[in-house]
Amino acid sequence: MIKITRLCVAGAIFATLSTGLAAESCQPNKWGAEDEIGAANLITPQSVLLASQLVKRGKTHHLGVIIDKDTPAFGPRSLNLQIVQPGQEWGREAFPNGFNYNDDMFQGWFGIGSQLDGLGHVGQHGTFYNCMKGEDFVTTTGLTKLGIEKVPPIVARGIVLDMAAHFGVDYLKGGQVFSVKDVKAVASKQNTPIRPGDVVLFHTGWTENMMSQNPKTWGSTEPGIAEGVATYLAGENVLAVGADTWGVDPIPPEKPGRIFQGHITLLLENGIYLFETMNTGPLVRDGALEFFFVFGPPRVRGAVQALADPIAIY
Repeated sequence: MIKITRLCVAGAIFATLSTGLAAESCQPNKWGAEDEIGAANLITPQSVLLASQLVKRGKTHHLGVIIDKDTPAFGPRSLNLQIVQPGQEWGREAFPNGFNYNDDMFQGWFGIGSQLDGLGHVGQHGTFYNCMKGEDFVTTTGLTKLGIEKVPPIVARGIVLDMAAHFGVDYLKGGQVFSVKDVKAVASKQNTPIRPGDVVLFHTGWTENMMSQNPKTWGSTEPGIAEGVATYLAGENVLAVGADTWGVDPIPPEKPGRIFQGHITLLLENGIYLFETMNTGPLVRDGALEFFFVFGPPRVRGAVQALADPIAIY
């Protein structure tokens, strides 16, 4: 018992020292020490107008998937929907003219199905984006900084990189990693160069081929980006990164013990947003590899994630 206690104390001291070191070595973001929106600073009137010129066919596409109580999700996440008729029980008429209505009550997690990961979602040793310490802004009733309500409309050039076609398969396997070399090769072949301010989505075929067919496997493993890809995309100053997988990073991770390392590089270190479980297949089949990306985050104060249905217009 004493040995266990000593180990626990030692672990607590190490964690405290690690947190302190992480905080001390952290440098404010390039947009300033008070910044809370990260790469969304790249959105300008000029960038929006330029992206809008990608609309050629007048077609639109949901990038969000349909979700319900059976949607597989990471960890304990789930949802429950109840339809109620307030004040109309037992045939009561709530209004004299017979007007009646249905309301819906949602109980669940925002991080289910297609979702946006905000900058308050991922930390390391208790430190989050722009050197913000979790103890200073994270409460059980919501974040006081980095909340989803701070995220402006995400309107940009979007591209989808068909990684499944690159490897000549319908879908990449769980744990399969693709490299910077692979990403560059696909971008070049498709003639969709990665540019500053882009939303870059990866099509792996994982969700279309596994989510409904084998939901347990879909949610326990996934293909994803190599650690170097996250670093490369950050260097290209992209706005957001996403995939048709539930976590963008590969599971199991590329390097043992470094789970969701891409999340750390993109969200925490560079303020680059993540879009997960994107419905990319129809865009690939329609040849819409470059498009006008539009998303308005639900403005729930203090939230760290958001249910997401971005629209691709092309």
